[in-house]
Amino acid sequence: MILFGCSSGESKSEQASDSAGKSESSYEKAESAAESAEQDAGSEISSGGNEAKGADQSTAADRMVIYNAELDLRVKDFMKAQTALESKAAQYGGFIVESSSYRDDERQLSGTLVIRIPQKNFNQFLNDAEGTASKVDNRHVSGQDVTEEYVDLESRLRSKRVVEERLISFMEKAEKTEDLLKISQDLAGIQEEIEQLAGRINYLKNQTDFSTVTVSLYEDQTPSIDKTDLKTWERTKEQFTESLSFLLSAFSGLFVFVAGNLPVLMLLGVIGVICYITYRKYRQKKDS
Repeated sequence: MILFGCSSGESKSEQASDSAGKSESSYEKAESAAESAEQDAGSEISSGGNEAKGADQSTAADRMVIYNAELDLRVKDFMKAQTALESKAAQYGGFIVESSSYRDDERQLSGTLVIRIPQKNFNQFLNDAEGTASKVDNRHVSGQDVTEEYVDLESRLRSKRVVEERLISFMEKAEKTEDLLKISQDLAGIQEEIEQLAGRINYLKNQTDFSTVTVSLYEDQTPSIDKTDLKTWERTKEQFTESLSFLLSAFSGLFVFVAGNLPVLMLLGVIGVICYITYRKYRQKKDS
């Protein structure tokens, strides 16, 4: 009886120990799930780096370059030039991003167009745009090579997707709640990184598929005579009125002067008459 009791106690103890060991092993497996997947994916990231280096040796046609251009154009008719550029953009599969215009003090139009053009039609559109101008004041073209970044992002994205698939597999096999929560947290972090990488890849692809052209238009024409600004009849009437007013003012001043100084003028007149008569008599006596 004593031997049987001891044997039974030892058997239960071993079962409890095995159960605890299995539980601990399951937890440790879930705990290291993400770490294991990340380590396995590291080799792919390294491989992606090698691909990025290999991309440097690719041909120019295979490279991903973001092109931007700025044109300053003198045109004879702003509206016609703007319409022509919009038509050309649509013809090449492009579209207008921004459009603005204003009129200066000399009533000449100026404005800016920001246009997105498929890269394959980029150079042709620039030539057509310059063809609408009477003079090209400025042409500036710049490019940013993003091939290496794009290849690296794609490699990292593939690696993250491998990690995502493995975490999902571990999640399906998880038996304990704490294991499931741990894997869920790691999976959420990986999926967020995947979204960021995919967003950046899509942005670079869009920027390389379509080039940006900023066109500044300046109307360059001789200002026409605006008949409304001549105002010939109005200016004639104004000048006539001013002349008449001057004459009336002069006559009025003369009348005031004569009327106001009449006594003095009469006295001076009498004195003048007396002097004249005296002088005549003196001359007559002298002559006789």
